[in-house]
Amino acid sequence: MDTAAAQSMTEVPAGRVTLSDRRTRRTWDVDLPGCRLGTFPVTRELYALVTGEDADAGRGDRRPVEGVSWWDAVHFCNALSRREGLTPAYRVPPGGESVIWDDTADGYRLPTEAEWEHACRAGTEGPRYGPLDDIAWHRGNSGERIHTVGGRLPNAWGLYDMLGNVWEWCWDLYDPEVYGGYRVLRGGGWFDEHWSCRASVRRRSHPTFRVDDVGFRVARPAGTGF
Repeated sequence: MDTAAAQSMTEVPAGRVTLSDRRTRRTWDVDLPGCRLGTFPVTRELYALVTGEDADAGRGDRRPVEGVSWWDAVHFCNALSRREGLTPAYRVPPGGESVIWDDTADGYRLPTEAEWEHACRAGTEGPRYGPLDDIAWHRGNSGERIHTVGGRLPNAWGLYDMLGNVWEWCWDLYDPEVYGGYRVLRGGGWFDEHWSCRASVRRRSHPTFRVDDVGFRVARPAGTGF
């Protein structure tokens, strides 16, 4: 299978997004250049193809990969970049306890949380980009199980499953002064109540944790081809 074909990407225009944190009641604006974002979360099929893990189980499996850590996602991004002849976005120094993002690289990476929320909203200002049952798998309609990507309606920019199905890792630290190296999760998952499946909701987890209903999607710089 051609990984470039398996990993469909969607252009996200430049713009501004206002982020907020309910715990601290803080808001902040972020101006963003355009980028390209995975049209769907990374599937089990693609993850198995790139990593070699559970290759038989992953064949033809269009459900989002879940139970992956932030570090798993980082290593996947670099492996996919190398497979497609791109410059990896991440450098992991000896010891593997930190990672450096080369923002000039053309390879795959995790979106920042500002990119994620801007892409999720797709020009809308409310908590969701459509009626929840139409756009997301959540606790009320999922049967408490994960579902194939693309089974609900996309947002206005053509991105699927931005809310529900699986939480998605972002690049950012959640709040380093309080939570150290914990990273940001966005979007809500198949086991979450409706109030967790909103564009503004932030969750955190340790980058080594592998948790059910947590996956990711990839990003690349704008204009880097399909």
